[in-house]
Amino acid sequence: MPSWVAWAIVAVLLAVGEAFTPGLFFLGPIAVAALAATVTAAVGGAVWLQIVVFGVGSFAAVGLLRPIARAHLTMPRAIRTGAAALEGAKAVVLQRVDGRGGRVKIGGEEWSARSYVTDEAFDVGTEVEVAQIEGATALVYR
Repeated sequence: MPSWVAWAIVAVLLAVGEAFTPGLFFLGPIAVAALAATVTAAVGGAVWLQIVVFGVGSFAAVGLLRPIARAHLTMPRAIRTGAAALEGAKAVVLQRVDGRGGRVKIGGEEWSARSYVTDEAFDVGTEVEVAQIEGATALVYR
């Protein structure tokens, strides 16, 4: 079997692996490097050159493409909806909030709340920030 076919198979397997591991974006860049090695082999490059192209391409692709892709995986706050849109929002404590419970006002709505850090407590009137929404409870921190 020609080496370019072997590299092409590796590239396809890595791409398929990427498709079945959503959110990681690790195998995809390596598949791109395998594709570069496929081209190198197809034009007659020596085996050592194919391996070098694959190695350098893998490091470059993971080092350059992965950070760019991961930055685009998180949805900007302006277009988030539902409970996800409340994460990072400011809230005002209506009833003392501690690790067991309390009440806050987020954007005109009253929510049950708990302190994100269980041993931290907030008194009435304190401005806090929503760390995450867990069911119908806002986990807040200062």
